[in-house]
Amino acid sequence: MLILNICSFEFLCGVLYMFIKNLLKGKNIRLTSVKESDLQIFEQWYNDLSFLRVYDTVAAFPRTEEELKFMIKEVRQSNDSFIFAVKDMENDKFIGVTGFENIQWNNGVAVIYIGIGDEDYRGKGIGKEALALTMNFGFQELNLHRIQLNVLSYNKPAINLYEKLGFKREGIYREFIHRDGKRYDMYLYGVLRFEWEDVNRANDGY
Repeated sequence: MLILNICSFEFLCGVLYMFIKNLLKGKNIRLTSVKESDLQIFEQWYNDLSFLRVYDTVAAFPRTEEELKFMIKEVRQSNDSFIFAVKDMENDKFIGVTGFENIQWNNGVAVIYIGIGDEDYRGKGIGKEALALTMNFGFQELNLHRIQLNVLSYNKPAINLYEKLGFKREGIYREFIHRDGKRYDMYLYGVLRFEWEDVNRANDGY
């Protein structure tokens, strides 16, 4: 009986592993852990001010490879955050990052983020695919009920992407950020599990 139970447990673990692995694999990309070999490329993105100005709301300043290494280590050691590397399925090239932060396990709520650092992959649907994979992981594996995000009002491509994936604009932080002598609003967007399931069904999954 003990041997049978151990075999059953190992089988279930194998099924679960394959389920999670498939959750993180799309048509053109896959989500993996950020490796130390990726940090040099990550550092290049943090020296690209155009990337930083849509990726984060803090002052756009570069970070060193060591600072990024420490940042990723903190995320891995936390119990309320996940970070994934976005990689091209064909050549395994590191092209972006995505993940969750500020996870409230008791409420089933998390903040999602995404950044496609490689310019050659922007505007080609890669961000949409990566975000959809991350959302699937959040709703199916983490059992989240609600996923939310903040986006700056001038980031029109990101806003269009979020709305296509079912996010609803729920609030406005007026004149939240100061950039180049002007003030811009920041929007709060959110999507609930059933809303994502409706979008997923309408698009035959992502």
